[in-house]
Amino acid sequence: MNPTITAAEIARLAGVGRAAVSNWRKRHPDFPTPVGGTAASPEFDLVEVEQWLRGQGKLPEVSRAERLWRHFAAATESPAAALASVGALLLARQRGERPSRRQVDPAIKTLLPEVDALADELGPQAAFDELWQRFSAPAPGRPWATPDELADLMVGLAGVGAGSVLDPATGSGATLRAAVRAGCTSAYGQELDEDLAKLAGLWLALREVPGEVCPGDSLRADAFPGRTLDAAICHPPFGVTTWGHEELSYDPRWQYGGIPPRTEPELAWVQHCLAHLRTGGHAVLLMPPTAAGRRAGRRIRAELLRRGALRAVIALPSGVAAPHGVPLHLWVLRRPAADAPPPARTLLVDAADGDLAELAPRILATWQAFTADPDAEVEEAGFARAVPVIELLDEEVDLTPARRQPAVGGEQTGEHLVRTRERLAAVVGELPALIPQVAPTPDGAAPPAVTVAELARTGALQLLGPVRAVARDTESDLPVLHARDVVEGIGPSSRGDRPAGEPIHLAPADVVVPVVSRRITARVITDEKAVLGANMYLLRPNPAALDPWFLAGQLRNTANEKQTSSLSGTLRFDIRRALVRRLPLEEQRAHGEAFRRLDAFESAMRQAATLGAELVQLTADGLAQGNLRPQDDDR
Repeated sequence: MNPTITAAEIARLAGVGRAAVSNWRKRHPDFPTPVGGTAASPEFDLVEVEQWLRGQGKLPEVSRAERLWRHFAAATESPAAALASVGALLLARQRGERPSRRQVDPAIKTLLPEVDALADELGPQAAFDELWQRFSAPAPGRPWATPDELADLMVGLAGVGAGSVLDPATGSGATLRAAVRAGCTSAYGQELDEDLAKLAGLWLALREVPGEVCPGDSLRADAFPGRTLDAAICHPPFGVTTWGHEELSYDPRWQYGGIPPRTEPELAWVQHCLAHLRTGGHAVLLMPPTAAGRRAGRRIRAELLRRGALRAVIALPSGVAAPHGVPLHLWVLRRPAADAPPPARTLLVDAADGDLAELAPRILATWQAFTADPDAEVEEAGFARAVPVIELLDEEVDLTPARRQPAVGGEQTGEHLVRTRERLAAVVGELPALIPQVAPTPDGAAPPAVTVAELARTGALQLLGPVRAVARDTESDLPVLHARDVVEGIGPSSRGDRPAGEPIHLAPADVVVPVVSRRITARVITDEKAVLGANMYLLRPNPAALDPWFLAGQLRNTANEKQTSSLSGTLRFDIRRALVRRLPLEEQRAHGEAFRRLDAFESAMRQAATLGAELVQLTADGLAQGNLRPQDDDR
């Protein structure tokens, strides 16, 4: 029996909205008939749907790994369990053992020949990686993995190096993978979800990394009692007040201020990690920002400071990990020697503004400078400060970095203000020259228009994507141009997940369009050295038939917004339905030049708005704090 798929999953498979699938069912009598489900939520045979979509030219070409994962996701209620059973087969194959297929989920037994083919093509380790990366991609009902960029920073702060590491809330293993990338010699973990624990353990086993990942509740049933390691990395569950407060009242792990209050579960994870460190070892935990200042946790925060265990609190930008709307913190802890005097200072870093990819090296450098001399007066205005512990031990013991940063001096404020004002004046002065000169078109018949799909069929352009997002495994040589970068008008970045499968390298004159956005947006690639990000279309015009700037200008018009969108609010665009006017190439180039200048004007307006807002804030802050004073206007 073939796996089944819902209408919503068909829409995701084809990269369209659900309304499009409904229209196909009404307009195409040969569309596959339901094989299960209900009248309100029918299910279709996945193989039949793929064949129909491919015959209609509506199914993008995908890799064997992508096709196999789609079948896994459609065929099983627990993709994690299915992937774990397949991972066990791949591990047996790598070890030269005879794999047992009796424990494989019956729903995916028909897919095992495809698994073997993928292993033949890539090898067992790489085959598992390809499937694991797709499992780790964000999706409804699937656990959020710690992004690799953040996991790498956590591992760097812990100084894992060639040591042993523990993650007591392993999830699917993102932080342990980062530790392996950093060169750890052994890795241990524990995870409440048995299937996720198997996945993380299989990844380690396929890479022949010593260690193990055990299923179970780390707080209630520690799998490694008494074992100490060189480092601990942890992204604990937030706000779980049923963590075992009542039954763990006399647990020996509570060495810093006693048992944490029931409403402070994150502080229980802090003490659990400290209990598993060797003297001098570091632990790095991702924490909710409220843990730095809640009154219920004052006693434990104070004891961590007095004993020299809490060495740094780092505020991160919003969106670096789930929950994405909250600016999370990193706590860096160190297991102190029993007879060593506690350090006099704790490092507080406010990196809440900016992009983590750009801030991570600065955070690491500041931390390394602080650890080289813990008593040094590290002070970077508005960013970092080594705060005397005695100052932190006030009534609130509030460790929120932004509340302890040094104020920017009046001289620095004045210099910054002058530079910002000069930059704003220069940008505004360029605006009139950037506005393209246009005139009304004489009355007459409008030129015919053709869809992007038709242009692709006739060879006028090549249409690629959209590609899926997956969590990164290794660093790429090139940054990724993400949909958010295109919408915000900024350059390629490394933030977010990387695209699945073989990377699509961007070339000059390519046109990229995000699939999901509030407004249809198109960008012409000029000199960006990057690869195409997830959930974006790439249109590669034939230079003998289409001017790229003309194409981008045609795509972004409001008529195409209505023509291609499938939802209201935040829109999902099917760029294949977009209309492009038929014009001679020379006329396209004239229009293209106007669109290019309009794009430059829009970019300058965006920059002017940013600088204007910065100027207003600088002036208001300087006046309010006494760093600036009004001057008489001599006009």
